[in-house]
Amino acid sequence: MVFKKSDFIELEFTGKFKNGEIFDSNIKEDLETLHSGHDHPVESKSFILCLGEQMFLKSIEDFLIGKDIGEYKVELSPEKAFGNRISSLIMRIPSKVFAQQRINPTPGDVFNFDGRIARILTVSGGRIMADFNNPLAGKEVVYTIRIKRKVEDINEKIKVLIEFLFRQDLEFEIKDNKIIMDIDESLVKFAEMFKDKFKELFKLELEVRAIKSQKKGKPILNAEKLDKKIQ
Repeated sequence: MVFKKSDFIELEFTGKFKNGEIFDSNIKEDLETLHSGHDHPVESKSFILCLGEQMFLKSIEDFLIGKDIGEYKVELSPEKAFGNRISSLIMRIPSKVFAQQRINPTPGDVFNFDGRIARILTVSGGRIMADFNNPLAGKEVVYTIRIKRKVEDINEKIKVLIEFLFRQDLEFEIKDNKIIMDIDESLVKFAEMFKDKFKELFKLELEVRAIKSQKKGKPILNAEKLDKKIQ
């Protein structure tokens, strides 16, 4: 079996720096090493991706096209991994963004600013400098990968794509050569942008059904502190 673009496959993987330090994994033993010292339990999760859809690093997906079930090791330069560091991505964040949400940032803290991850560099009065570069930018990395299986079930494939695109588990059904998906009314236009992608991958039309929105207003910039600190 040789995998091609648009195939769905399940992986186990671990990403390490050149010195052997783990920075990412979905394998329980490696996750325990990565999160040693944390109180909360470590849970490993299966990882399924569609090759060629950039659900993982593009260079990894490109490498896996043409491969078979088995184990592989991939060494990546910064350009092929998470990119080089860009000075323009170091920005000033107004202190009121944190004050409004009763957050006291300190150097090394990592925040999610409405989907953009940043590390706090310095805090001086109202001047807070944050680095929006990927924390792994500029690093050479090594991935060990085990391809476990090719995913054949269409419902499992659709579920994977929906969770990737919308970051949530949405209800859907396949009926009359259509994928009928229920989604928050505020996201209907966004969902309709992917009709061609669903047609390309599954040969089925996508029908979007709006459900009443449950969302409430939020600050213009929402800062969510993440459970990690990067020096």
